[in-house]
Amino acid sequence: MHRDAASVALACLDLTSLNEADTPADIEALCRRAQTAHGPVAAVCVWPRFVAQARSLLPATIKVAAVANFPDGALDPTRAVAEIGLIAEAGGDEVDVVLPWKALIAGQASEVREFLSEVRHASRPLVLKVIIESGELKTPELIAEATRLALAAGADFVKTSTGKTPVSATPKAAALMLKTIEASGMRHAGFKASGGIRTVAEAHEYLQLAEAWLGEAALNPRRLRLGASGLLNDIEAVLGGKAGTVESGSY
Repeated sequence: MHRDAASVALACLDLTSLNEADTPADIEALCRRAQTAHGPVAAVCVWPRFVAQARSLLPATIKVAAVANFPDGALDPTRAVAEIGLIAEAGGDEVDVVLPWKALIAGQASEVREFLSEVRHASRPLVLKVIIESGELKTPELIAEATRLALAAGADFVKTSTGKTPVSATPKAAALMLKTIEASGMRHAGFKASGGIRTVAEAHEYLQLAEAWLGEAALNPRRLRLGASGLLNDIEAVLGGKAGTVESGSY
């Protein structure tokens, strides 16, 4: 079945603002942007301090996500759990937590497993996305191991990147993560590509990968997210007929 890649990307978009200098005015503008003439995004993703504001400005159909243990991914469950608590108390719907990838590289898989277990317990019933920082893990073995650890802990999504490192989402890492999700048999688990995705053409590649590994039924915000700040401009241009980074109806 042919789909409009721009429409799918919009429905699965986590519109993100995670700049250190973000202000309430920035978040207000972000929330306005989230409600487009072509339909809403899936979620907005902000710092924990802006969750209450974002929730007050958005309809319930648009989720509010916030980050914890971000962006460094320290092996510090006390800090992560405290930040998750703040997000939940402020009315957040989703939390994006950074897996302690440096600890995993150092061979501390059991400590990472315990960290994720504590995070999952603290975050329920919020949607949990675990950021594995695939560009820093580098090797296929570590990317697959991080994905498996996140899934075993009960993550709802496994996410590529914080967007704060030199290498963010790549199709190669995405394919490996999707393959690992498919092999896990966890039919509810989803995938989020994040960092450096600025055009519908770039997003289209991740949509194709998700469909190849998880099936066409996964092309919705319950199983697929795209984390981006700049992508919406191109989505709107494509849907408004002002540009065409992918051929219309070519999905």
